[in-house]
Amino acid sequence: MYDVAVIGAGIVGAACAYELSKYNLRVAVLEKKNDVCCGTTKANSAIIHAGYDPLPGTLMARLNVAGSKMAGELCKKLDVPYQQIGSLVVAFSEDDKKEVEELYRRGTENGVEGLRIVDAEELRKMEPYISDQAICALYAPTAAIVNPWEYGIALAETAVRNGAEVKLEFEVTSIEKKDGVWHIESPKGSVDANYVINAAGVDCDTIHNMVAQPAYKVLPSAGEYYLLDLSEGKRANHVIFQCPDKDGKGVLVTHTCHGNLLVGPNADPRDKDDTSTKSRCLDFIRQKAVKSVPSIAFRENIRNFTGVRAVTDRDDFIIEFAAEHFLDLAGIKSPGLSAAPAIALEAVNMLADQGLALNKKENIVDSRKHLRFKKLSNEEKNRIIAQYPAYGRVICRCETITEGEILDALRSPIPPVSLDGIKRRAGTGMGRCQSGFCGPKVLEIIAKFRNVPYEDVLQDDTGSYILTGETRRFPLMKTG
Repeated sequence: MYDVAVIGAGIVGAACAYELSKYNLRVAVLEKKNDVCCGTTKANSAIIHAGYDPLPGTLMARLNVAGSKMAGELCKKLDVPYQQIGSLVVAFSEDDKKEVEELYRRGTENGVEGLRIVDAEELRKMEPYISDQAICALYAPTAAIVNPWEYGIALAETAVRNGAEVKLEFEVTSIEKKDGVWHIESPKGSVDANYVINAAGVDCDTIHNMVAQPAYKVLPSAGEYYLLDLSEGKRANHVIFQCPDKDGKGVLVTHTCHGNLLVGPNADPRDKDDTSTKSRCLDFIRQKAVKSVPSIAFRENIRNFTGVRAVTDRDDFIIEFAAEHFLDLAGIKSPGLSAAPAIALEAVNMLADQGLALNKKENIVDSRKHLRFKKLSNEEKNRIIAQYPAYGRVICRCETITEGEILDALRSPIPPVSLDGIKRRAGTGMGRCQSGFCGPKVLEIIAKFRNVPYEDVLQDDTGSYILTGETRRFPLMKTG
């Protein structure tokens, strides 16, 4: 019997687990995929939004601003890459300028700090590659960029260190209340819990409908991206937005925490499981992006990807009880990544209002350290290699990731089972070759560590096998 079951291990579910794990509670996190943070959390714009866009008075506005203020300190505690680089909403016409002024007014009302409108001259000093057509911009200095999947993984891992349990490949198929307890079924078994948090992302309406009459509908919206090589990372010093429209914040240009250039997204309605990239969508993004930064060299693109957002038929976040002791955290689209820690606090307090006993643990783990070998001094590297030689073997040359870091990932509280799982924790395959060179070696390390055949190692989700079998065995060449 668990006190709380959290359905979904994206950024919101992970943040809830992190907060709940600080108390003397039995917490289970139920995730249908084979790893945490494998949905929208791993495929988004990686931005901590300042909070000027949501309408004043909405949950989205309040929790965006609160979560944004929490994110910097939280990422510092969890040793997650975070850079407060600020954002710009660029105007290209007088109508755009009016929209910028409205966003300034809205942001001020929402409590966003430091907002100001910069003229064309100042804008070009801030962004040398900005279009000559830009006439002004809204500057939000509190906006930041983050490594989103590491953020979520760090929250989930810390929750596990505090005693929370993560059940992977646990797809919920039914929920019913028996004798005052929620009984949750999956093909991998069942879980009983006194309280349930529905943080299932694009599946949140499906989960809701298992316990209550339909109250909202998910209208999945796909956003596609270009990820360009490090050589293009200097094209943007800030997160560069265009004026938002009815479909969202529009196509942006920004550098990432790793130094690449990120361009996107669009907003394309489609099935919730459709993460394909489409040429028409990528063409649209490219045409929109050069309006802001004309000189982007798209020939330096190293990867395209798609994330599906849990847009609903409501305009605001849905944070409400679907039934007694069953809390929906639904429709958490942009700015969900920004708002996640504040959403988690809101959820815990709402459960407490319905009777959940919150007794703080005496020894709470609320931080972690993550060894990034390439960031160390030569003295530190030599000291670590002398003790652990695996750190002296570079596996991913593009990103200078060592075997020691891969083994660290495999020994983590939520050990990965795939190449992409290692990628999200250690950074292998993030560089220009996109695992072209290091992939086979990473596969070998995973297989050896887990004591499984090479054929059992996955690229990412369940069923994404890389090898299907042996074709030919080559004898070793005799020498001497």
